[in-house]
Amino acid sequence: MSRTSREKSISYDEQRKVYYLYLDFGKNRAGQRIRRYQTYPTLAAARQARDNFRQTRVQLAAEAINLTLSQWLEEWMRDVVIPTRAYTTVYGYQSLIDNYVAPLLGEIPLQELSPRDLQRYYAYLTQERNLGGNTVRHHHALLSAALHCAVRQDLIQHCATDRVEPPPFVQKETSFYTAEDLKLLYQLLENHELELPVHLAGSLGLRREEICGLRWTCVDFEQRRIHIRAARTAAGATIVEKDTKNRSSTRVLYMEEKIYTLLLREREIQSQKLRATSTPWKDDKLIILNRRGRPISPNLLTAAFTHFIHDNGLPPLTLHGLRHSFATVASAQGAPLFDIGKALGHSTPSTTGRIYTHLADHLHTDTLSKVAAALK
Repeated sequence: MSRTSREKSISYDEQRKVYYLYLDFGKNRAGQRIRRYQTYPTLAAARQARDNFRQTRVQLAAEAINLTLSQWLEEWMRDVVIPTRAYTTVYGYQSLIDNYVAPLLGEIPLQELSPRDLQRYYAYLTQERNLGGNTVRHHHALLSAALHCAVRQDLIQHCATDRVEPPPFVQKETSFYTAEDLKLLYQLLENHELELPVHLAGSLGLRREEICGLRWTCVDFEQRRIHIRAARTAAGATIVEKDTKNRSSTRVLYMEEKIYTLLLREREIQSQKLRATSTPWKDDKLIILNRRGRPISPNLLTAAFTHFIHDNGLPPLTLHGLRHSFATVASAQGAPLFDIGKALGHSTPSTTGRIYTHLADHLHTDTLSKVAAALK
């Protein structure tokens, strides 16, 4: 194909008898130049398109000069985040913007936002607002995503978050129960309304949102299998039903005898209540309900468990701590970390290793003992 340059950004294809207009959209996040081309039947049409493109770029540049960070975040949320992210992510981003970013940084022109502004912002959050380092890193992640998008749209040349030091990530200490602790907890919970959800967390390692999103259609009593494929979580006062956290979180778990018995009992209790009101049974009903027979709020489930632990004088533990307890007991019984991660629905083995560092023998006792025995 033979193309000859006619003018800047315009070439002519002798074979196809068309004019090519090359458009430069700047650089992407990796620093690579983004170019596109369009074809026109005449040189005049190509020139007109080129002039229109340049005028649009000039107008965008003029608008960008007066664009504040708050205005850009509003546009970014509307056009990028809301159409593509989960409701819980949108809610979390908007909360950070409304409560922190907009009041403290929002009036700064987008093109004038500097790394120094952000570094002071992080220091203020840490020192004056007493936010933890991990929480401040959420602010950093939000600003980084928004500013990199602004770079890609040629609103700014550099992303200020690339030149700051956010607080280091701190791995929180994982609280958990041993097998003996869990046995005592299960004994105290016999015939209690929390018995089933606690067993689902402690004996299967389910997340809170997975427990609250579990439906009877997910339970195969004949094959003794539970299909984890949905979640139900809270975003402020709004309850959101969604898919599981990631592809690996969609999994099938074996139903051991105690879980099997508890689920059968709960199904019968719900069936009796429905028969008493002449309401037909529906298999798509949620399993975990409150005292009124309605889907329980995830936050209420967490609060109820915390109160039970406190009222019974047990060592402090969160509902999510039961998931950690499952991993601890499984490891103590010799289950490989890889298999534990699969049962928990982790995306990678490194996720399991990062969260459950307490499962590793940091003194390397087993390895060193084997070497010592071989050298005797």
